[in-house]
Order: sequence, then structure tokens, then C-alpha cells
Amino acid sequence: MDRGQLALRLKQVALLEGEFTLRSGRKSNYYFDKYLFETHPGLLRDVARELARMLPEDTDRLAGAELGGVPLAAAVALETDIPFVIVRKASKDYGTENRIEGVLQPGENVVLVEDVATTGGAALSAVEVLRAAGAGRVSALVVLDRQEGAEENFRRAAVPLRALFTTESLGVKP
Repeated sequence: MDRGQLALRLKQVALLEGEFTLRSGRKSNYYFDKYLFETHPGLLRDVARELARMLPEDTDRLAGAELGGVPLAAAVALETDIPFVIVRKASKDYGTENRIEGVLQPGENVVLVEDVATTGGAALSAVEVLRAAGAGRVSALVVLDRQEGAEENFRRAAVPLRALFTTESLGVKP
């Protein structure tokens, strides 16, 4: 499937129009509902294939931030056989109390796989956790960059960011 067809399918399945409040607190006339495409096996598989093609060659480990990044990281891991970790928003107050679930070796180059980036706040929090745990170079791949500050915020944090799609490339008019 080519990217144009994938873009059309994503829009048909996950693009909602109306009045929405984003995680950043901003208001928007559209919402890209990640769960509508992440729970659709065929579409998730196609997105994972495209993300896998975008991975840096020296990727040692994938990461997915809970909740939306986890199915993406798992799907890309299945496409590539690259292991992944899950980055929790907060430590559990029972069991291991880990912020990172899975194995992350010191110095590994990690790619954080994320669904939608507006300002990138949630993803950058996950990057901080990965760095604190000893990750080497951390970069990020997102399915959709809403083009509302994430690219600049990632640049300031010295985290290379690549997007499968942007609102512009999907033809979405804010």
C-alpha cells in the first residue's frame, strides 16, 4: 500500500470533526483518534510497516509510552524483530514499581514510537525517562504531527523527530 492510500484510510477511520479539547489544553475543530486506527488490525499493521521503514539503521530498541504508543511499538516490533519497552506515565505503587517495563540496556539507541504529537509534551516526558534509565541516542517517530509546536520542542530537547504524516500532508485544515 502506498502512503497516499494509507493517508486516505487513516483519515476515513480516525479523523473526527467537531469541537475538541486536546491534551495540551488547546481547542481544535478536528481530532485524530488514535484508538480508532490502533484497534483496527489491518490499518495498524500498515502503519507499523511504514514506521518500520523510517527507523534509523542503528535502532537497538523501540519504546512506546502508555497508552497509545504501546500498540504502535508492539506492531513495529513485530514487523522488525526489534525488542521494545513500555514507558509508564508514573511508577506503579506495587510490584516492581518500574517506570520502564521490559529490558533496556545502557547505551542502546532507542526510537520512541508515538501516535499523535501536538506539542510533544507526553512523548518528551517519556524521552526523559528513557534517558534517565541509560538509553543512548533517543529519537522519535510519530504517526501524525499536528504541527502545533512538537517539532520545535523536540529540536530543543535534541531529539530527532520524524512524522509519517502531518496535518498538512493529510490535507487537514485547522
